Amino acid sequence: MALKDRIAFGMSLPHRSPEPIDLAAVRQVATRAEALGFRDLWVTENTLDHVFCFDPIVVLTYAAAVTAKIRLGASVVVLQIHSPLMVAHQWACLDYVSNGRAILGVGIGREHHYRQFEVDPAGRVTRFREEVDIIKALWTEGRVNYQGRFYHLANETMAPRPVQQPHPPIWMGVGHPDALRRAGRIADGWMGSGGSRISDFAAAVPIVKEGLAEAGRDAANFPISKRVFMAVDERPEVARAELLRWFTDVYRNPPGTDLCGIHGTPEIVRERLEEMVAMGANHLLLNPVSRYEEQLEALAEVVGLK
Repeated sequence: MALKDRIAFGMSLPHRSPEPIDLAAVRQVATRAEALGFRDLWVTENTLDHVFCFDPIVVLTYAAAVTAKIRLGASVVVLQIHSPLMVAHQWACLDYVSNGRAILGVGIGREHHYRQFEVDPAGRVTRFREEVDIIKALWTEGRVNYQGRFYHLANETMAPRPVQQPHPPIWMGVGHPDALRRAGRIADGWMGSGGSRISDFAAAVPIVKEGLAEAGRDAANFPISKRVFMAVDERPEVARAELLRWFTDVYRNPPGTDLCGIHGTPEIVRERLEEMVAMGANHLLLNPVSRYEEQLEALAEVVGLK
């Protein structure tokens, strides 16, 4: 059985690279991924970065304009460096202009986010939960009244409303065990980060499922995913060199080449993806790191989409 008949696959848009990215590559990957049958297109958020990186809302809006059906997600938007009012409005507008295709992935952020954006990390979990609550309320309620520790709204409204009902899905990209359980209880999906080890993904899946069980939710209908940085080539040494450059220049973590990513011949890559399905993935985000159009075609063959 082809992998595409067992789980759903997303494709990363070209959006972050040591070199500038041509919009023609973004358009080609977006339109071709849709034609091939990938479920969704994804980007990251890296506002202050040492490499080239598009803003997620800007590049996803562009992708929405050149496609018709494929879904559009970011994993993750670090809520603490934004106003939840602005996030709610931006993503409602993306859902509106794309006719109901937005997926908002959110995370709690890391130390450098709080330092760079001068946000007090105290109470960050409470702040995160309030932000999620406010975004959902602005998407679903006519008038919002909210009194929290960090945020206060009195009879506020927002338009346009999202097309998706009751609201666009909110996935969480978190890694701490408590946050993993929380994702299972309150999120609409979970995606492990591309910089995390595949072994960490295997350990996280049962914890997410614990949270789902605690909330009486069906794990079969809950997306459990991971961004996988990838390079595929008939010459395995070429594939590894490309992924090593990514983890060295972008992530500054050369060991991640083998611990976090997948590289090799099509046969090797297929075997590694099969392993992740066995770990509990029911969705995987394939993230080529170079030669975007060529890698898209090669990965489509690996998973059975062509």
